[in-house]
Amino acid sequence: MKSQKAFSPTFSFELFPPQTPEGVEKLRAARHQLSQFKPKFFSVTFGAGGSTRDRTFDTVSEMLAEGHPVAPHLSCIGSTRENIYSILRKYQESGIRHIVALRGDLPSGMAQPGEFRYANELVTFIRKEFGNTFEMDVAAYPEYHPQSRSAQEDFRNFRNKIEAGADSAITQFFYNADAYFHFVDMCETANLNVPIVPGIMPINKFSQLVRFADNCGTEIPRWIRKKLEGYGDDIASIHAFGLDVVTDLCERLLKAGAPGLHFYTLNSAFLTTKIWQRLGL
Repeated sequence: MKSQKAFSPTFSFELFPPQTPEGVEKLRAARHQLSQFKPKFFSVTFGAGGSTRDRTFDTVSEMLAEGHPVAPHLSCIGSTRENIYSILRKYQESGIRHIVALRGDLPSGMAQPGEFRYANELVTFIRKEFGNTFEMDVAAYPEYHPQSRSAQEDFRNFRNKIEAGADSAITQFFYNADAYFHFVDMCETANLNVPIVPGIMPINKFSQLVRFADNCGTEIPRWIRKKLEGYGDDIASIHAFGLDVVTDLCERLLKAGAPGLHFYTLNSAFLTTKIWQRLGL
């Protein structure tokens, strides 16, 4: 991989808006602990078709009041230009200057994609309506989007997002570093000179990991899968092995010049903190 060391390393954490009072308290505790690492930002997810719109905004607002740097996710599928404009205006008025712009998933039972079909259309719309008000991250898929018809089509879709005006990209999580290195080389060959930050998923529960991986097209290498299967319900062993695997992955990525790391925390600080400490960050 050609090094991305031209970009200053950034570290960030993804959170999701909680559904219960207990979840709210868990999230508060997690972000309080993670804030000690002074991340560039916390991202906050946005459910399929905007299903968590109000909870996302409430979470973002509370975090802003606490002084945290926040980058809300904004997915466009199943939405309208008027609706997206309204959300962005609200964020602008709140002082938000960083957005994670995504296509998102079509909610179950919804047949039509709405006025936006692809994330590059959302990026184009934001640039047209708001200029350079927002820094924009988009998604990248080193192992290809599960709905892509070919590797070539998937890369064209990514290039369209960058050429539409995205500033940087965050990848889907992966455990095969070579897939990331190859993707970065493809981008540099295509003159897509933006930071491509690896997405990192700590390993908590095997069944949960398999579900996430199946949904997003991530490969769990056979040696990792077999090892995790062998631990059964032994959570301590799963965590210990997972920490070794993910820490080694992070070390390899940073040594090769990755421009930072984005942790998918699942609203828990425990494993991310352990990895952070092992990396000496």
